[in-house]
Parts: sequence; structure tokens; C-alpha cells
Amino acid sequence: MAPRPINPGLKLVLELGPILAFFIGYLALRGTTVTLWGRPYEGFILVTAAFIPLVLATTALLWRLSGHLSRMQVATAVLVVVFGGLSVALNDDRFFKMKPSIIYALFAGVLGVGLLRGRSWLQYLMEGLMPLKPEGWMILTRRLAAFFAALAVANEVVWRTMSTDAWVNFKTFGLTAALFVFFMAQAGLMRRYAPEGEGR
Repeated sequence: MAPRPINPGLKLVLELGPILAFFIGYLALRGTTVTLWGRPYEGFILVTAAFIPLVLATTALLWRLSGHLSRMQVATAVLVVVFGGLSVALNDDRFFKMKPSIIYALFAGVLGVGLLRGRSWLQYLMEGLMPLKPEGWMILTRRLAAFFAALAVANEVVWRTMSTDAWVNFKTFGLTAALFVFFMAQAGLMRRYAPEGEGR
């Protein structure tokens, strides 16, 4: 069944809203420690605990409004639950910090396996959102696989070598901006490999 149309602004709010809410919550609770059931929890863990149901709620709302979720949205929601849940359950922020690394490494790996088989699995992941000729999909897939791998490495470097404040800023603004810039930089490729009649 084809996805139902959804207001682009609302879709953007539902996708980016939880990330912004996490950032605001972290700023509000940074340096705070709350004792629950005899265990001290830092603000980061508390915000992570709130982030999990927020992501599930916005993902469910996206599905309710559009009747459809992309594979990337589903994978992201599952990994938020798994690694966010581990951070909260074990009171250890490292699991949540490594989540972006695993998400990007997973996407890079999936795209890479498809490329080794001579196929662009990005075409399936993007659910036909962008019309491209087959050779265009292959080029974009190679670029995106390398880009995701680079983001995974960058996230590992940041969370392992920098402060939590630096990582939260990097996750909220750095990763989001990097994805935006990457896709903006592909405009020429998309024009060049657009199906006949669509690139002009």
C-alpha cells in the first residue's frame, strides 16, 4: 500500500523533534543526579529514559498518519529501544552514545553487501523517494556507504575522546548537519541521472 501524503513540516517535526527534545532535556538536567530506588542516575540517563518512549510515540504517529514506515525509521527505533534501554537498565551512558555508530555502521554494511552483489539496496531503503537511473543509484549508494562508515568512525572518536557535552552537541547538530550537507551535495548527481524528462 502506498504511503498516505503527510505535511512535510509535520514530518520533519516528528523526525527531528525527539532529537531536539533530547538536547533541551540534557541541557536542563546536565549536572543533576537523582536517586531512584537507591541508585543515583545522572541527567543524561534520565533524558535517555524519556527519549525512548518519545521516539516510539513519534514513530507510531508517523505510521498512523502516513500508513507507512521506512526500513531506516524502523531500524532506528529498534536500536534506540535496545541501546537506550541498556543505558538506562545498566545506568551506563556508553551504550546510548555508541548507538549512532552502530546505526551508521549497520547502514554502511547493508549498502556495502548490496554493492558487492552488484545491486543498489539504497533504492529499496529510500522506498522510491528519489527517481534515479540505475547507474545513478549505484554511484549514490557507494557515496552513502562510505559516508555512513565515516559518520560511524566520527561518532566513536567523539564519544570516546570528548566530554558528554561535546558528544550531545555533535549528535544533535553535527550529525544532522552532516546528513543535510551530504544530500545537498548530491544535487548534481540527481540531476545528471534523473530519468528522462525529470532532470530538466
